[in-house]
Amino acid sequence: MGQSGRSRHQKRARAQAQQRNLEAYAAQPHSFVFARGRAGRGVRQLSLDLRRVMEPLTATRLQIQKKNSLKDCVAVAGPLGVTHFLILSKTETNIYFKLMRLPGGPTLTFQINKYTLMRDVISSLRRHRMHEQQFTHPPLLVLNSFGPHGIHVKLMATMFQNLFPSINVHKVNLNTIKRCLLINYNSDSQDLDFRHYSIKVVPVGASRGMKKLLQEKFPNMSRLQDISELLATAAGLSESEAEPDGEHNITELPQAVAGRGNMRAQQSAVRLTEVRPLAEVTSSGSPPALRKGYTSMSLQIGPRMTLQLIKIQEGVGDGNVLFHSFVHKTEEELQAILAAKEEKLRLKAQRQAQQAQNVQRKQEQREAHRKKSLAGMKRTQAEASGDSDAEDPGAPPEAERASQQEEEDEAEYFRHAVGKEPDEGMFLTAPRRRPTGPLSKKRRVKQRRPDRGSDQRPPKGKRRPWGAQAKLVSRAQPHKKMA
Repeated sequence: MGQSGRSRHQKRARAQAQQRNLEAYAAQPHSFVFARGRAGRGVRQLSLDLRRVMEPLTATRLQIQKKNSLKDCVAVAGPLGVTHFLILSKTETNIYFKLMRLPGGPTLTFQINKYTLMRDVISSLRRHRMHEQQFTHPPLLVLNSFGPHGIHVKLMATMFQNLFPSINVHKVNLNTIKRCLLINYNSDSQDLDFRHYSIKVVPVGASRGMKKLLQEKFPNMSRLQDISELLATAAGLSESEAEPDGEHNITELPQAVAGRGNMRAQQSAVRLTEVRPLAEVTSSGSPPALRKGYTSMSLQIGPRMTLQLIKIQEGVGDGNVLFHSFVHKTEEELQAILAAKEEKLRLKAQRQAQQAQNVQRKQEQREAHRKKSLAGMKRTQAEASGDSDAEDPGAPPEAERASQQEEEDEAEYFRHAVGKEPDEGMFLTAPRRRPTGPLSKKRRVKQRRPDRGSDQRPPKGKRRPWGAQAKLVSRAQPHKKMA
């Protein structure tokens, strides 16, 4: 039997493919979506819906605590490869949405004038088409009406484009495009319409009965005598079960798309239907069968937002204001602000240089003090052990004469007691060295004691007798008579 398993060439090729996939995934933009401050339940739910829009290149289980600052988030985002922050906040009057580019900015601040949650959009639909497979790939970004309206509009378009990975139209797989994110700029009101859709591709050119057969749910043909009645006359089908298609959404597929009847080089319709109230439906000339309030096929999955650009800043959360919708400054004011900021930066650099010099000076002082302390400790140890290079001065003359007299006395006592001369060196005593270390407590007390000029001890004071002596003294002394 041959060797089981993969060969080394297959393992190497698989490892190389995995490495390429990891590098491609790391090169794609990633994002953090979270709410800051006391945002409220609705704004926090809106942040969760935005995470669904940004999937799969976002942190779906991200948790931000109250004690975490923006600097903490930036410090964590660097090692994880996060390139954008989408932050929601709420004040007493408005709700704001900030789009930040890491690590150096810029920061775009929007005011949310209107918003609708994903659950509200889905609950308003008669039929919705949303499943988990749609969120395995990033959505297709569509920017509308971002023309030459100013440098701030161009910067907005660039920021939204960098939120999602770029698409190569020659190599893209159409089966990976299941969602669409539409951002429309209204030049009159200067607002942005944020819409999130689900994409559905259906074949065209067939009868309504054939379209019904191509659906996943098979039609009820209990009232029909033959299947030809369904294909020829579309019996049993209402007008609302077939959505009218036109030239605006019919295209020729370059690839085979998942779905019944969507073949290559055939025409199919791409449907992105807006949720419309009953008043809009009746005024647009739709069939009277849609009198329940909504169209028959609505593929918007939300959330919906209406944004207004407030300002653009240089850095991440702070920096020079490049654009402001409500505050307009002259050239002189801008130059004054720039000069004040440069002066502030110069003073800050000067303080940092002075602090660095102080730290260096204190470090040098500590090092010199440490060396001096170590040298003193070594010198003290050498003097205490007697290994000093200085010559020993020896014992004083008075001590030498006292030791010689003591040796002679001991030798004379040995002659009288034994009756013979002692051996040479029998009673030699080692000379006493004067202590060189620090004075002990006993020596300090002895030096402080005054010299009385004699070897006699000072007279002790009369102490009061106690015990048996006290009884004997009391018996020996006669009692004095009281006058």
